[in-house]
Amino acid sequence: MRKQAAKKASLAPDPKFSDPMVTRFVNNVMEKGKKSIAYSIFYDAIEKVSKITGENGYEIWKKALSNITPMVEVRSRRIGGATFQIPTEVRADRKISLSMKWLVRYAAERNGKSMAEKLANEIVAASKGEGAAFKKKEDTHRMAEANKAFSHFRV
Repeated sequence: MRKQAAKKASLAPDPKFSDPMVTRFVNNVMEKGKKSIAYSIFYDAIEKVSKITGENGYEIWKKALSNITPMVEVRSRRIGGATFQIPTEVRADRKISLSMKWLVRYAAERNGKSMAEKLANEIVAASKGEGAAFKKKEDTHRMAEANKAFSHFRV
């Protein structure tokens, strides 16, 4: 085992909003190392969000992320030959990772012309508490609620 925990590499803030969270999101959007394309997709999506809603697209994106951030999840644990789904609280950094991954994944699965358009529509839906990414969070919470009886098995 390590003597010391590995240090988290800090992300450089993005050029437009100077927010490391945007860089983290863009890293999730990025495919095959094409970061400049990922940035253009994200910035186009933010512009489209502000056109659709008439508000600040960056603020809508932050609201959408907070709306789809899970608080609890279920983890599998084998106890006495049986596997139980045990509800556990989600760590802070994992909450952010999950919400970003869900937003990008369900945006990609949407119908639309460009990824920027799909992402913009998913962001708007998530900010209103709708859309596939928000449904995923609700399903995760519902599963944790259904398995609350096994919470005493928590590690």
